[in-house]
Amino acid sequence: MKRGFIPPIDSLIAFESAARHGSFTRAAEELFLTQGAVSKQVRLLEARLGVELFKRVRQRIVLTDAGRLYLHDIKGTLEKMTTATRQVMSFGGSEDVLNLAVLPTFGTRWLAGRLPRFHERYPEASFNLAVRLRPFDFEAEPFDGAIHYGEPVWAGAIAEPLFHEEVVPVCSRHFRDRHGLTKPEHLCTALRLHQSTRPDAWQRWFLQADVETDLAFQGPRFDQFTMISQAAVAGLGVALVPKFFIEEELRSGSLVMLFGVTLKLPSAYHFVYPENRTIRPVVKAFKSWLQEEAKDQKDREIMLPG
Repeated sequence: MKRGFIPPIDSLIAFESAARHGSFTRAAEELFLTQGAVSKQVRLLEARLGVELFKRVRQRIVLTDAGRLYLHDIKGTLEKMTTATRQVMSFGGSEDVLNLAVLPTFGTRWLAGRLPRFHERYPEASFNLAVRLRPFDFEAEPFDGAIHYGEPVWAGAIAEPLFHEEVVPVCSRHFRDRHGLTKPEHLCTALRLHQSTRPDAWQRWFLQADVETDLAFQGPRFDQFTMISQAAVAGLGVALVPKFFIEEELRSGSLVMLFGVTLKLPSAYHFVYPENRTIRPVVKAFKSWLQEEAKDQKDREIMLPG
């Protein structure tokens, strides 16, 4: 990368803010500068690039075609620089910082409530958690580990199994009583809610319940278990949800389990970490703790109202 081709960061920040707001004045307010200072930085950038980035139209500024292209290309870079800077600052001179990629519902419903127990064991540790839905390259992303659901396959990483999902059909008590859901076959005609990453879950459940139907794939789909659970609580329909995600709703009675047919899916949750990187003590401690919590999850019988 030729240093002479990289404009000063102050000019890039001023340009991005002015382009986002469509105003030098509002950019100046955001950056705690004067309007003249923002305008000057943009003029310097235009002179350096040799192109006009804005058209000055009366009291407004409008991006040129070159300006729109440049904004598109640099915006992501500035955001990455901001994220990287904040992440480095979070270390505060400590090596006991865990950068973890988590699945959203798993992080919210299972992991977050247990983290105080790890903090008690390892009080020096701090956490940076970010959502990632799919496997990524550990060489390109600054994570120490990730929670992965699926097969134990992740390029350049070691996958340690945690536990399988046991999914159960649930709905609100009112929905159950209104539709007279007393037998598994009654779910053939009830509105069934689907999780988009488990497209065949209802078909598998009907097979487990020994119910024949051609309607297993019908019904609205949701990206996350949080959404599908709340839709079921609101009385939209019946959802197939991992039991450990809805413990609170089952205890409170806002959701009830239907029948005694549960389904254990073949895929599992895993903790994955880079195979070609020396595992730091805090990561090793977290892995051991996570495996203990997972074993406890598998071993304990949760007595919840149906």
